Amino acid sequence: MRRHARRDDEEDTKIKLTPMLDVVFIMLIFFVVTATFVKEVGLDVNRPENEAVDPDQDKRKVVVRITGRDRILIAKRDIDWRSVRANLERLHAEYPEAPVIVHPHPDSRTETTVHVIDSARRAGVTNVSLAAGD
Repeated sequence: MRRHARRDDEEDTKIKLTPMLDVVFIMLIFFVVTATFVKEVGLDVNRPENEAVDPDQDKRKVVVRITGRDRILIAKRDIDWRSVRANLERLHAEYPEAPVIVHPHPDSRTETTVHVIDSARRAGVTNVSLAAGD
């Protein structure tokens, strides 16, 4: 009898992997099916290939520079975030045909660039361009 009891104990100590693999496979299917796939929202921007914008080249252009720390410069003057539209409206009234060229720094936030472009559109400027960063 002792030998028979010992044989049952040995069989019970073995780990049966088949049920565990079934559970892992079912969990894998569950996670793949329930996973949400996030589509990132972004702007499609066609940037020129290293075309430098010189603000002194043509006085009829309105160049808006955005620094690496998100400071906004119009005509080499530091402009507050809230007054971008008012400044662009004033310049658009002086030069109605002048295009607005937004020149963001590569380290600047996209939010600042979008704010400047949106402010220019709200100011009535129809020709807004995006220049390559520094």
